[in-house]
Amino acid sequence: MPTLRVDPLTPDPSVIARAAALLRNGEVVAFPTETVYGLGADATNPEAVRRIFEAKGRPAYNPLIVHVADVAAARRLAAPWPEAADALADRWWPGPLTLVVRKSPAIPDIVTAGLPTVALRVPSHPVAQAILRAAGVPLAAPSANLSGQTSASQARHVEKSLGDRVPLIIDGGPTEVGIESAVVDLSNPTPRLLRPGSISRDDLARLLGQLEVPSGAAAPGAALPSPGMLDRHYAPAAELVLYSGSQDPVIHARLAAARAEGARVGALVHHTLPGACETIVALPPEPAGYARGLYQALHELDERGCRLILVEAPPATPAWAAVRDRLVRASS
Repeated sequence: MPTLRVDPLTPDPSVIARAAALLRNGEVVAFPTETVYGLGADATNPEAVRRIFEAKGRPAYNPLIVHVADVAAARRLAAPWPEAADALADRWWPGPLTLVVRKSPAIPDIVTAGLPTVALRVPSHPVAQAILRAAGVPLAAPSANLSGQTSASQARHVEKSLGDRVPLIIDGGPTEVGIESAVVDLSNPTPRLLRPGSISRDDLARLLGQLEVPSGAAAPGAALPSPGMLDRHYAPAAELVLYSGSQDPVIHARLAAARAEGARVGALVHHTLPGACETIVALPPEPAGYARGLYQALHELDERGCRLILVEAPPATPAWAAVRDRLVRASS
């Protein structure tokens, strides 16, 4: 499992060529995108895609996002390509936005959990773009970590989670956005926001005119319409508990229980300290900066031996929706 470091803006062509050769031969490769690190495989090769599910321990009912180099490549994988997709792509591609559309026969069912739709994204990260263009195939690429665990925002997080399950990791430094893309479903007459991301619901709705947010969970074992919809997801090894302020009675009870067990307690804060904790990580009190550092902070608290992580809940406002989504699922 070699890890090869590249300049994130001008990656070494020989490293990119090595990654592309592995991908064309049906192997998996971990590489950075602007959101999180992805574990990529040729999306048109069912055996290659199966290696993603095996490496991650990912359930077959959880579909994958397919990454492509540009809008033209995305159009070839859709049947049909919706008019609304052009408007969204013109505004936010390349970037942290995934579009769910009806799929073409080029995409095998293993990628989409048997659904007639496929999730497509054009990443903006120069390393991801270089690999896509060198490989010449669309890449199915979920986050590069074991299923349900905290996503990888650095190459060392991939190493820690997946170890030698991956034949090559491309290290392009820390990711810029820090959390996964927003997912918008365009396969029905009314667009739906399936997963919040750094692009706000309000901005998406202004462009689309209308945008539904579905409620309710899928039946157990049923195919999910989008990645990122598992009840428990993004979770650290430690137990994660959200608290609403320093006077929240929940945290005092959990702190007391942890103390009685001799457990190390960590805290992730942006305004209010929850009390005496051995390890405290502070993140910026604004959504973009918080999101950028979130997964790194959770990895750090795990690595420092915390068995309980207390996290100050962010505001219940649209700007914080994506961060809240990740934390709620991590604490499920």
